[in-house]
Amino acid sequence: MAKITLQSLRHSYLPAPSAPADWALKQLDVEWRDGGAYALLGPSGCGKTTLLNLISGLLQPTEGRILFDDQDVTDLPPDKRHIAQVFQFPVVYDTMTVYDNLAFPLRNRGVEAGEVDRRVRDIAEMIDLTPTLQRRAAGLTADGKQKISLGRGLVRSDVNVIMFDEPLTVIDPHLKWLLRSKLKELHQRIETTMIYVTHDQTEALTFAETVVVMNEGQVVQVGTPVELFERPQHTFVGHFIGSPGMNVLPCRVENRTAMVDGVSIETANAADCRDDQSGRLEIGVRPEFVSFADEGLPVRVEKVSDAGRFQIVDTRHEGHKIKLLVTDADSIPSDGAFLRFDPRFTQVYHEGWVIGGGHA
Repeated sequence: MAKITLQSLRHSYLPAPSAPADWALKQLDVEWRDGGAYALLGPSGCGKTTLLNLISGLLQPTEGRILFDDQDVTDLPPDKRHIAQVFQFPVVYDTMTVYDNLAFPLRNRGVEAGEVDRRVRDIAEMIDLTPTLQRRAAGLTADGKQKISLGRGLVRSDVNVIMFDEPLTVIDPHLKWLLRSKLKELHQRIETTMIYVTHDQTEALTFAETVVVMNEGQVVQVGTPVELFERPQHTFVGHFIGSPGMNVLPCRVENRTAMVDGVSIETANAADCRDDQSGRLEIGVRPEFVSFADEGLPVRVEKVSDAGRFQIVDTRHEGHKIKLLVTDADSIPSDGAFLRFDPRFTQVYHEGWVIGGGHA
């Protein structure tokens, strides 16, 4: 296990990058503690896999350093970094038994036979592979093969970090939930540093203690699932996490108060915004923190969608759509209404970044 530190890390696939768009990975300064469970979350092409390959040594960074337990490993080859990597598609030896697949990494490192047997059986028990140990891997289902990939990462005791690159993409939705639960349980038992790469917010938020949200090659927020939901540091985080995503409305700030079309909106951070602040200003608030009220922002109700436990209500104000969640369908006005935003979870953003968050 290891603490992983990324210092001023940048990477480009071009020989002489000059423009910001030339960088697949813009500057990163991140630290992951020893034994933590982390997720890299973002859309396809945002740099998640590039970052994973830099950490594993499959790529050399254009700039910056990678440290394991404060030791510089930037120039070390993959086999010297002691990393286990589980890929999107299961990598197994079909002609081998499940037992031999699990034992392969240990035998390859010259581990004594008795220790190999103990480790293989311990890990097989953890991931429910004991009944299939003597079966050929070729006969297993996709989730069974992915369990083998997972087991090969867990079976080694010298691993600094286990990295998962979209490991459940090919798995049936129900089995996906089971494997994700098993993975979280395993982390709690063995406390190995784990980094889980995914574009699926449910996978990231249910597995990780800390989520690193990426977009266009940069980290836009690092936080717990609760922090990402309640305090998005960037409007991208508000859009990408949550269903439906965060409402965003253009605003201006007067006397340290946010205004939307002449209506004052109480927020958590408008007092941190200068009245002469130039650039794009917006209010962000999640549908969960919007409610109907006797006064506030005037809207008209356009659509109501039944989501089971609640209704998703689409309203509109001056060309801007605002969604809110309502548990009592009878409380939904038929047409004109007013909205109130919970000021504890309503924030002003400047050029996409939350005011007072270090970027605005």
